[in-house]
Amino acid sequence: MSSLALHLATVATFAGLPAETIAILEQRLQPVAVPRGTAIVTEGEAADRLYVVIAGRFTVHVAGNPAPVTEISRGATIGEIAMFAGGKRTATVRAIRDSVVVALDRADFDDISAATPAIWNAIAAALADRLATETRRANRLSMFPGQIARATSRPRTIAMIAAGGGDLAPGFRSTFCEAARRHNATLVVCSATIGDFVDSASDPTLEGAATLNELEARFETIVYITDPTMTPWTETSIRQADEILLVANAADQPIVGRIHLSPIEEFARGLHRPAAHRLVITHARSHVVQGTRHWLQNRDVAQHHHVAHGSRPDIERLWRFLRDEAVGYVACGGGAYTAAHIGIYKACREAGIVFDYLGGASGGAAMAAAFADDLPPDELEDRVHRMFIDGKALSRYTIPRYGLLDHTHFDRHLKSEYDGRLIEDMWKPYFAVAVDLGDTSLAVMRHGPAWEAIRASAAIPGLLPPFYTSDGRTLVDGAVVSNVPLETMHNLKRGPNIVVAFEPPHRPREVIPYDALPAGSALLWRIINPFSRNELPNAPSATTILVRSMMANRAHYEHYVQPGDWLLVPPTPDNMGALDWRRHREVTELAYRYCAGLIALRRQNQEPGAF
Repeated sequence: MSSLALHLATVATFAGLPAETIAILEQRLQPVAVPRGTAIVTEGEAADRLYVVIAGRFTVHVAGNPAPVTEISRGATIGEIAMFAGGKRTATVRAIRDSVVVALDRADFDDISAATPAIWNAIAAALADRLATETRRANRLSMFPGQIARATSRPRTIAMIAAGGGDLAPGFRSTFCEAARRHNATLVVCSATIGDFVDSASDPTLEGAATLNELEARFETIVYITDPTMTPWTETSIRQADEILLVANAADQPIVGRIHLSPIEEFARGLHRPAAHRLVITHARSHVVQGTRHWLQNRDVAQHHHVAHGSRPDIERLWRFLRDEAVGYVACGGGAYTAAHIGIYKACREAGIVFDYLGGASGGAAMAAAFADDLPPDELEDRVHRMFIDGKALSRYTIPRYGLLDHTHFDRHLKSEYDGRLIEDMWKPYFAVAVDLGDTSLAVMRHGPAWEAIRASAAIPGLLPPFYTSDGRTLVDGAVVSNVPLETMHNLKRGPNIVVAFEPPHRPREVIPYDALPAGSALLWRIINPFSRNELPNAPSATTILVRSMMANRAHYEHYVQPGDWLLVPPTPDNMGALDWRRHREVTELAYRYCAGLIALRRQNQEPGAF
């Protein structure tokens, strides 16, 4: 174990102890091998020893919390609080890669502390410092209750596997490695090149894993490219990885049905949970995708991406995801006000700001879907005009049994504009949100026909009937619960986001005599009688009230705005109704000038961030 030596003076709990005390402690250390997945301590058990991490990485889990609460890596201690306090373990600590620790029994420590009482003072100071750190973290979360606590750090080691068997597409591999060289402290290695950096790294034993752990101390990100077959190097790479990157070559596989997992994929699936799997599908041409569902059918992955062979922009986007720097665009709903998204999209494109992940609610879901396929802004404006002005998609009323508007007319336009597009075949990742009335939960739609997801997300209660899915769900407008689904975006990826919300045009207070609102028969007569229309109270329509009410849940998303997110609230025209699509070009232009001006100001002031 000489290659794994660690001086206790470098460990926070023991820092500051006299040299002679450190020497005595190191003589009593007992090395322990901890294979990946092993719980080194278990919540509720007696605490009879502490551990110092020599190599590897651990996650801390507390009963009742599905996610790990923190991570522990090289040089840190495990279990010292419960051991020193003489109680039981308060958490379970599990190795997330092959690791090596050294252990100190309670009896050994008691002997040492009897001879050197000063050790207690040093340990008490270290524990007090740790308690203060955790208290500050708890206070910060209580002050900002909506912020998501990221217990685990970003993946630092990634095992790249050829999905479906075979080898990686040469064009993808060379472009990926070229991009890696542009990122500081990043290394991509395979079995043929690992010998240039370390010795015995292909050894699947803990000694080999510990050697790789030492290599990882020199780099922020390491990608291990596995062999085409299950070799010792392949096994070690997968056991060492924080994340699995499955790379599929769409050109090599006829899309005729489910594409089975290779033996290497099966091995990785047995070690890593689905949240640690990411699928990349490479294509000969950009934006030409079909058959993604066949790759996903047998693979439970957290995310999938499309990349064209040799495309530097596509590879850079993938690297932003791997480094937790992917830029999101969160599009709120708001009826005709959602044309503002086109103006913001146009300003960002002109400024070179790219979006890596897009999602939204209601009308924002429709806009984000078009952005996910990189459609030009002018084409989007034409699409809006064609759908809502020429086609009057939301202007055909019907007998109000299921909704005020004829949903079949609206559905035909959605199907036409989105042309049978599947979400999983979109060039960039995308989601839409709706509300499931069965359990009032937020439904996040990331697969299936795009038009169905948009239709469900835009099912304004009362105006359109709910969207009824084939699996029995009843879905209504996502804006009812989450008009600005920023929380959903944070749950799907890390990194900064452009977040767009609307404030309805200010309507000055105006006294509207409530008693003047006519009854049904009187209202009908005044509508059909041109001489009495002017006698109607100047009150907003039912559709305007509905849309503006759903836009009012601003407080919901503001809790989730994190450092790095950029909140935009573009202006909207005065005296504009929520479904007045005739003014869509005016709305777009206002938002474009607003966003372009802010981008120029940020860059003039050299403000930090991804924008």
